[in-house]
Amino acid sequence: MSATGTSPASRSRARTAVLTAALTLATALAGTAPAAARATPAHQDGTARCAGHGVDRDALIRYESDTVIRASLRTVWKLQTDVERWPAWQPPVTSAERLDAGRLREGSRFHWTTPAPATPTTPATTLAITSTVRALRPHDCVLWSGPAIGEGLRIDRGVHLWTFREVPGGVRVHTEETWTGPQVEADVPTATAALGAGLEAWLRDLRTTAEARERPVTVSVSR
Repeated sequence: MSATGTSPASRSRARTAVLTAALTLATALAGTAPAAARATPAHQDGTARCAGHGVDRDALIRYESDTVIRASLRTVWKLQTDVERWPAWQPPVTSAERLDAGRLREGSRFHWTTPAPATPTTPATTLAITSTVRALRPHDCVLWSGPAIGEGLRIDRGVHLWTFREVPGGVRVHTEETWTGPQVEADVPTATAALGAGLEAWLRDLRTTAEARERPVTVSVSR
């Protein structure tokens, strides 16, 4: 027994319980679907890259997940890189604007907005995000980064990576993102849960939209 009357094992269980409770609360506040909590990272060693670029290895806030989309790589890639059309299939994206012309490429910039729910430490707000494409390989991968700023909430730098791989029956899409900044780092569990909620919703919307576009249409013929 320790001087405080509790064993190291008891204190460890208590810390685990507190962390679990914090994550559960954050998940509820951020609207996280159960899938987010169960997601198994595909690149736990941090080896995912796009043209040699990856997410911030030193970031305290990080999340990654992947899914298989039963659609062509061409369809999935077009949906993901046609930034200005994001609001048409992603309800959490309330606006999106390219800041340059032409196809999305390295150096491209775009401005977009998304609501952020209230948490125990930050108010509900709308984040305004200006992203710059740091790396892109057509039909293979894309990575962008930039700040996200709202009233009462600031993420100094988010780095977001996507990779796309053809597999039997469709495309495996992997995504991972990191956040840095004093405000979000003050409550890592809540920030991580919010990040996970956003990425899982994005994957679901991308999968649903891509698969719907390639679903065979049955035409009934009247006799």
